Amino acid sequence: MKTSAKKKQASPKLAAPKRTRRSRVDAVPIHGLKGAGLLRVGGQSLLELRDRLKMTRELFGRIVNVSVRTLAKVESEGQQVEKLQRPYNEVYRLHQALSEVVDPNALGEWFDTPNPAFDGLKPIEVIERGEIDQLWEMAFRLRSGMPG
Repeated sequence: MKTSAKKKQASPKLAAPKRTRRSRVDAVPIHGLKGAGLLRVGGQSLLELRDRLKMTRELFGRIVNVSVRTLAKVESEGQQVEKLQRPYNEVYRLHQALSEVVDPNALGEWFDTPNPAFDGLKPIEVIERGEIDQLWEMAFRLRSGMPG
């Protein structure tokens, strides 16, 4: 394994646990949520989608429109929160659609980066404005090969 002379500084956005070959990941389904639900990695629990996007609770809470406290409750207790179900499932599906055409590992950062396609807004800000349809249109165009 090569090491570079410069060490990369960890971004504050990246809150997902590091996984080694020895790490064990257990999945606990949460009724109503798409995917594996809750992942337990070592002693830490987090929602599968938050893990995939490598987002902090604060940022992920913005994308699914729930408070950090609500996310903490779901992740620590594995309880279903009805308010989380609809936005979580929609963002989960959007993540799947975008993952077909772009590197899924880049999507977490993409959601929090200003984008000229959205007049300089970050995709997360587009979602917060209630205009997630713009992201779906982008996903459709990318998947179909239509020019922007």
